Amino acid sequence: MSILVINAGSTSLKFGLFDAEVRDALMSGSIDWAGGNRRLAKLTIRRCHNQETPSAVDVSDDRAAASCAIRLLSEEHDIRTVGHRVVHGGTEFQNATRIDEKVKEAIARLAKLAPLHNPPALESIEAAEAALPGVPQVAVFDTAFFAQLPARAHVFALPYEWYEQWGVRRFGFHGISNAYCASRAAELLGRNVSELRLVTCHLGGGCSATAVRGGVPVATTMGMTPLAGLMMGTRSGSLDPGILIHLQRRHGLTVDDLDEVLHYQSGLLGVSGVSPDLAAIEAAAGKGNARAQLAFDLFADSVRSAIGALTVTMGGVDALVFTDRVGEGSPALRAAACDGLQCLRLRLDAGRNAACRPDADVAEPDSPARILVIHTLEELMIARETRRVCGRL
Repeated sequence: MSILVINAGSTSLKFGLFDAEVRDALMSGSIDWAGGNRRLAKLTIRRCHNQETPSAVDVSDDRAAASCAIRLLSEEHDIRTVGHRVVHGGTEFQNATRIDEKVKEAIARLAKLAPLHNPPALESIEAAEAALPGVPQVAVFDTAFFAQLPARAHVFALPYEWYEQWGVRRFGFHGISNAYCASRAAELLGRNVSELRLVTCHLGGGCSATAVRGGVPVATTMGMTPLAGLMMGTRSGSLDPGILIHLQRRHGLTVDDLDEVLHYQSGLLGVSGVSPDLAAIEAAAGKGNARAQLAFDLFADSVRSAIGALTVTMGGVDALVFTDRVGEGSPALRAAACDGLQCLRLRLDAGRNAACRPDADVAEPDSPARILVIHTLEELMIARETRRVCGRL
């Protein structure tokens, strides 16, 4: 049984093909439009452990991106089942599940809470239905990892009736990545995950930080939606809610106006005016662009503050993990985020950090707590869950 995995994100679509044993990917790749231009999206294909083959592809929308990935993989392999990353499963889905019309309806209904993510997932599901009719599909939910988040971590300081009657609560996201990184960190450290206190910083188009104790999340920065928490590529992250009330009352912005700005025009893009992509912002800052430098500094500060808060929540940290495109690919961001964390027993080694390729430990040799850069393998985790679900069919 060959398993196709489609991971539709806010600025990229990642994909992989796995055999029935679900070890290494037979093929994998990504279609990335982090710079904002879908007509020149970067297509990368990897075959087993061979060198990457990059090219450009024109994908007008998420369905086109998914169709492109399916076409590339089905040319060489017989696809028997498809697994999808779905960001928001609400309280309805605490485990991976086979996709049917009711599941699709629920994913669509929850799209209002994850407008950058659930719609692309639905587009990918429908693209797979069209290209691979009759092939079973499985939804693997990011929120499932946080299903047992304690009440003190998921209840907001709002009227309790909103929680009871309307389901206003914190969910948590990037759960698939967190689950993989917790397991991989334990492997790298040669310890049992049940012994570890980890802070995982998943930094890509969307960004979050999570405290994981004994393999279980105890606190996270995102909220009821993936809009809260850290500053992100185009999303604001957490801010003073009074700002939104002020903008409505004094400047006439509507709810739809605010929704558009907070999701698509804020974050790194909004502050820098350059790009939502941190690599472009670093380049602009290096040429003296003051707004780009400010955006970089604000982003680094938000990550550092979250690390500090989550570490204190657990009473200490054994390892700090950086993952995803920015976490894995920006030594400058890692250095800036770790500046001042010596008080938490986290000491970054400048040389190791500058030269590292995941998976690596970039802490100083005598640092009491370790700093790990891990290449997240969400597709592998999705393939394993897909196999588990399909094994019951």
